[in-house]
Amino acid sequence: MSQPIRSALVSVYYKDRLEPLVALLKEHGVTLYSTGGTQQFMEEQGAEVTAVESLTGFPSIFGGRVKTLHPKVFGGILHRRHETGDLAEAERHQIPPIDLVIVDLYPFEETVASGAPEVDIIEKIDIGGISLLRAAAKNFRDVLVVSSRDQYEAVTELLRTKGCATDLEDRRQYATAAFATTSHYDTAIHGYMAGAGSRDAAVTNNPQSATSGQQSTPLRYGENPHQAGTFYGDLEALFDQLHGKQLSYNNLVDVDAAVLLMQEFQADGPAACAILKHTNACGVAQADTVHTAYLNALACDPVSAFGGVIIVNKPVDAATAEELNKLFFEVLIAPEFEAEALPILQSKKNRILLRQKPVDFPAKQVKTLLNGVIEQDFDRAVEGAADFRTVTESVPTADEVAALEFALKVCKHTKSNTIVLARAGQLLASGVGQTSRVDALRQAIEKAHSFGFDLKGSVMASDAFFPFPDCVEIAGAAGIRAVVQPGGSIKDQDSVDACNRLGMAMVLTGVRHFKH
Repeated sequence: MSQPIRSALVSVYYKDRLEPLVALLKEHGVTLYSTGGTQQFMEEQGAEVTAVESLTGFPSIFGGRVKTLHPKVFGGILHRRHETGDLAEAERHQIPPIDLVIVDLYPFEETVASGAPEVDIIEKIDIGGISLLRAAAKNFRDVLVVSSRDQYEAVTELLRTKGCATDLEDRRQYATAAFATTSHYDTAIHGYMAGAGSRDAAVTNNPQSATSGQQSTPLRYGENPHQAGTFYGDLEALFDQLHGKQLSYNNLVDVDAAVLLMQEFQADGPAACAILKHTNACGVAQADTVHTAYLNALACDPVSAFGGVIIVNKPVDAATAEELNKLFFEVLIAPEFEAEALPILQSKKNRILLRQKPVDFPAKQVKTLLNGVIEQDFDRAVEGAADFRTVTESVPTADEVAALEFALKVCKHTKSNTIVLARAGQLLASGVGQTSRVDALRQAIEKAHSFGFDLKGSVMASDAFFPFPDCVEIAGAAGIRAVVQPGGSIKDQDSVDACNRLGMAMVLTGVRHFKH
């Protein structure tokens, strides 16, 4: 049923984007109730506003902790317009109806992220605001609720189109969004409290935060067409999509893997390019230019690169765009695209181009499992030359150390069991997701040879220790010169002895990088 808006309660922390909505309400003669700074803001826009204190007959108390928590406010929102008893009771107690509630909550997560002291964080736990949202959302049959400044533009357009009235389905939609807002807000508070006040815990210590976000995006489908899929989160905070179709479930999974891998290659370092397929890198390279890095990455496995996701850590120029345009790929991610490069890359209708923005990622990973969820810290460990402990008679050269560091970065982001073969700045091949590390190594050697790589003098990285010396012996026979692995097997010495017999170098890191 269509419901005209005759009165509204507006109480917001952020005032930006609110002005057009206030102007529309003012134009339609809507009675406005408000508090403090929001009242002042609306009055500066020329609106006539009734202070909540005038409605309730009670002042704001306890430093503003109690302002709207009063029967005249909540009665105005919650009384049922179709119930004669409610209407009579509202009239008896002189409770005017409130048809629209516009509230955004105190910035709890932002305050936690700023590193503020706990006393300031606690004061940003909203009580009145979240209660108003829940009340208005509960009574969506009669009340429209606006729970985020991100909704102001859409609500203004909705009310302009419908003559400052709403339909039941409109109100149900906004009520649903309001409950998503309150759910996420409470989850963040619980995460902070459960994490004993840790900065990251506000959103990462509670597995429910994975789906309690304020934004959700339906996907075309999940991994397969018969599976429904939804993304929970704010993609616009991470990417500007410059071209192409909507990201799919599988696109997003690969994009996530690509972004996490490229974090290993700093933007202020050499140009880097990675090509991924089904979350595993089929090509990774570093070079003086992004053009050369792409060509070297592509050379690793040009067959698997078809239909993949590509990511670079430098702006894409026209020359690189021309090379990229020769390949069919799903997604390209870059920090920037030069003006001459964009038209070249946009020549393919469905190709997805993402400009990546700097953003902090959660400290936790969450995954559904059985009838619950599991969570873990992200694998942030990065081992370099300073962490390598040489255990063989042969010591790796400076070039070999650089190659081992590079190989380990790729290995960390590859499905276990994995073996990565590389030289400094270029992935040569990898064996991924095998039930045997020996099988992973043989797969990598075969792939390297099939694409014309000579493995003589190359290096090998393993995500976990070698329980037997067989991998070292196979690698030595293929010409591999140096090995990096975590160590920890009771038979480590067998692999060390094999390296010594074959004149190979081996370094241990003490850190395992399983990726399941």
